[in-house]
Amino acid sequence: MSAQSSSVIFDAPGPRGRALSRVVGTVGVLACLVIGAAFLWALRSQLLTASKWEPFLEASTWTNFVLPGLLQTLQAAALSVLTAGVVGVLLGVGRLSHVKPISWASGVLVEFFRSVPVLVMMVFFYYVFLYSGALSGDALPFLSVVLGLTFYNGSVIAELIRSGVHSLPSGQREAGWAIGLTREQTLWNVLLPQAVTAMLPSLLSQMVVVLKDTALGYIVTYPDLLRSLGTLASGKSNILAALLVAAVIYIVINYALTTFAGWVETKVRTRRAGRAVGVGAVPVTGIGSDNVDPAD
Repeated sequence: MSAQSSSVIFDAPGPRGRALSRVVGTVGVLACLVIGAAFLWALRSQLLTASKWEPFLEASTWTNFVLPGLLQTLQAAALSVLTAGVVGVLLGVGRLSHVKPISWASGVLVEFFRSVPVLVMMVFFYYVFLYSGALSGDALPFLSVVLGLTFYNGSVIAELIRSGVHSLPSGQREAGWAIGLTREQTLWNVLLPQAVTAMLPSLLSQMVVVLKDTALGYIVTYPDLLRSLGTLASGKSNILAALLVAAVIYIVINYALTTFAGWVETKVRTRRAGRAVGVGAVPVTGIGSDNVDPAD
């Protein structure tokens, strides 16, 4: 929000207001520092002891626990992003369908999967596969995690696509009809590509949610990063240090994904602005030439 638009919404603070804001901000920072110092002091035996951090200086810790767990996390997240994208497009297009049974059924599925917690779906699929004997071994927790993430995030992506299509100008739809396209052809060839482009930053940001939710696989014995570090901590008695290391790794990866989503948003916005300028610009030729009458 620019300074001009924000000044329209509310008045700019005066000298007293700015001084009060500085005082409140300073007090808040000091309070956070005091709370953080008290937290560290209370847990000094876990966080301020060198022996709790020494395992992370050993190469075996990274090769046997951290990196394998991180690889499992990234595998589940990557596959879930792909499958959730496919499910999201199908459900989103289904909700936009003019065939009432398809639209109604897609709407029910989207609302159901959005309402059920991801962990509940993971546990449900885990026990379905377990008691039916359909899966066993490492595939059992892996597919339970992937399916839970797929259906939940697929329903979210479906809503993003639906809102993206509805946000397009009505002229786009009418232009498709004018050149002889059917409703379905207009949706797939005209509206859907523009909606996906418009919602691309939000779709990429959903990757962060998928990556974080893979940690829920700990409950269904999926050997992700959190569970691997928990196994390490059970032998080294450094659970808080292990959790902090896991938190730092998640922060770094999610920050990279968020930065990438912001970069894509900037590119999309720049491309749109360039197209708008190109469409709005009217080329004028012949000005100042001998065959142009200035009086015209």
